[in-house]
Amino acid sequence: MRIGELARATGVSGRLLRYYEEQGLLRPVRRGNGYRDYAPSDVTTVFHIRALLAAGLPTTVIAQVLHCVHGDAARPVPSPCPGLVGHLTRERARITAAMSRLAAERDALDGLLSAADRPA
Repeated sequence: MRIGELARATGVSGRLLRYYEEQGLLRPVRRGNGYRDYAPSDVTTVFHIRALLAAGLPTTVIAQVLHCVHGDAARPVPSPCPGLVGHLTRERARITAAMSRLAAERDALDGLLSAADRPA
C-alpha cells in the first residue's frame, strides 16, 4: 500500500507518516521508483505508535519499545520485553515531575491573579 492509502486507513497525514519513518518507527519497502510500499500490518503499527504517543512517550522511547507492543489497532497490548517496564516507569516519573512543575506554576499564577484583583 502506498502512503496515501496508509494515511486514509489510519487518519494520520502523509507528512506524519514520513516523520515516523525518519524516527525509525515505520520501515516501508522502497520500490524501484522510490515510492514507499507499506505492509497491511503497518496500519496496526501506526495505531500502536499513536497509542504510545497518547501515553506521553517520546518517539525516541517508542522506537525502543514498539516491538514489545502487540494486539490489534483498537487495543495495543505490551508484552514483557526486557527493559519495557523500566522505560515506562521512567516516562511516568518524567510526566509526574512535569505535572508537579506545572501545578507549582499554576499556583504562582493564581497568586499573581489574586494580587492583581485587589485594588492598590
